Amino acid sequence: MNRPLRHIAVLCGVLAMAVLARATWVQFIEHKELAEHPDNRRVQIDTFGQPFGDIIVGGKAVTGSAETPGSDLRYKRTYTDGPMYAPVTGYLSQAQGSTLLEGVNKDLLGGTDDRLGATPLDMLTGRKQPGGDVVTTIDPAAQKAAYRGLTDLGAKGAVVALDPRSGRVLAMASTPSYDPTAFSGLSGKEGKAFLKLDRDKAKPLHNRAIREAYPPGSTFKILTAAAALDHGTVTDIDAPSGAPAPYRLPQSTTRIGNVVPNSQCDGVSLKTALQWSCNNVFLDTAHRMGQKKMRETAEKFGFNAEQFTPVRTVASTYPDHLDQPGTALTGMGQGSVTASPLQMAMVTAGLANDGAVMKPHLVDELRGSDLSTIRKNEPEELGRAVSSETAKTVQGMMEHTVTEGTADKVAIPGVTVGGKPGTAQHGADVRDQRPYAWFVSYAKNADGSSPVAVAVFVDPEDMNISRSQIAGGRLGAPIAKAVMKAVLDQ
Repeated sequence: MNRPLRHIAVLCGVLAMAVLARATWVQFIEHKELAEHPDNRRVQIDTFGQPFGDIIVGGKAVTGSAETPGSDLRYKRTYTDGPMYAPVTGYLSQAQGSTLLEGVNKDLLGGTDDRLGATPLDMLTGRKQPGGDVVTTIDPAAQKAAYRGLTDLGAKGAVVALDPRSGRVLAMASTPSYDPTAFSGLSGKEGKAFLKLDRDKAKPLHNRAIREAYPPGSTFKILTAAAALDHGTVTDIDAPSGAPAPYRLPQSTTRIGNVVPNSQCDGVSLKTALQWSCNNVFLDTAHRMGQKKMRETAEKFGFNAEQFTPVRTVASTYPDHLDQPGTALTGMGQGSVTASPLQMAMVTAGLANDGAVMKPHLVDELRGSDLSTIRKNEPEELGRAVSSETAKTVQGMMEHTVTEGTADKVAIPGVTVGGKPGTAQHGADVRDQRPYAWFVSYAKNADGSSPVAVAVFVDPEDMNISRSQIAGGRLGAPIAKAVMKAVLDQ
C-alpha cells in the first residue's frame, strides 16, 4: 500500500474511532440530559403517552387524565375543583410544564419512577409502569372552608391549617386562584388562557400560602411573648410592664400609639397587652430582649429557613444586624420581619403543641398503581422552639384574648380556643397602602391536645371596604373559625 493510501486508511480509522467514542459518550454519559431536554419532542410524547397517576384528597382523586384526539400527546391532565386545590396540586401542562405536587412527583405520577418496580423485560421492551398516586394530608372539609371563606370575601389572601401534633397540612388555600385544566393542553385557546393568567395583575398563579412572605403585624406578638418568657425578659405576665403609651422608639423621635386608647395600654402587663394588642408593651419587650434573642427564638420556629413540604416554600425572615429601633419594631411584627402564612401557622401550631414545632408535610403517602405503599411519611419534629411551660403560658394568654379580648370572633361554644388578630402596615408610605389583615388561632380537644392551628392572611387591596373596616378579627377570624370547626366536627 502506497503512502497516500496508508494516510487515508489511518485517517478513516481515526474518524471511525471518533464516531464510536462520541456515540458511546452520548449513549452512556449524555443520554439522560438529551432525553430530558425540553426541546426533545419524544420526551413529551412519552410523558403524555398514558394516563397519569392521581393526587388524592380525602380518599378521592382531585386529578384525572383525558384523551386528546388528533394529537401525538395522547393524554392531558384534568382537575376536579381545580381552583380550590390548585395551591396544593399545582399544574401539569403539555405546554407550561409542572409545578408544586405535580412537579415534585412527576416521575411517580408519570410512571417513570424507579420505585414503581419496572422489570428487566419492561426495560428491554420500553413498557412503562402505570403512574402511582400521591395521597395528600389535606382535609377536604377544611380546604373547602378555607377557600370559600376567602372567595366569599372577594379578597386576595391565603389560609394554612396544620395539625400541631404531626405537622400534617390540613388546608392550603390561596386566592385569587385558577383552574389548571384551562391550560393543560397545547391548543391555542389553552395557550391564551395561561397567558391571560400570567399577565393578570391579581397574580392568580402565585401561591400566597407558601411562596410569598408579608409583614405579620400583631400576630407576631405571640412569638415575642414566647421569646420574652423563654429568655427570662418577662417573668410575670401579670406584672405591670411600665412601657408608656404612646411609645417612643429608641434612638428616635417617632412615637407609636395603639388602636385602642393609649390610656388602656399605658404600662400594662404582657397578658393585658396581648389581650388588647398594645404595641407599646411589645415594642419595649423586643427592645429590652435584643435582636439576638428575638432572632434565636424566631429561627427555632422556622424563620430564616426554607421548608420542604415536599414543595419548596419561601423562607420567612428575621434579619440579623438590626439596630435598636428596628429590633423594637419587630416586637409588633413590623419593620424588617416577614412571614408566610405557612410560617405563622407553624408558630401557632408550635405553641399549641406545648413548644414542639413539627415539620409541615403535605403528603401522607406515595403509592403504586396497585395501591402498594412506596413511601409513608411519619411525623417529624423540626425542633423545640420554647419550653413547655412557656408555651402553656402563651396558650393561656391567647385563650384569654379570645374570651376577653380582640380575638372574640373566633370563639367556638364548648371548645377551648386561642387566637390573635393582626393588622400589618406595608409599603414605602404606609398611609397610601391599605394594611394587611391577619388572624392566627388553634382549638383544643378535651384532653388539652390541639388537632388544628390556622393562619389566615387577607390582602384587602381590591375589596370594597373602608380602611377602618380592615382588621384581622373582622376579616380573618370567621375564616379561621370555619376551618377549625370543619376539623373538629369530624
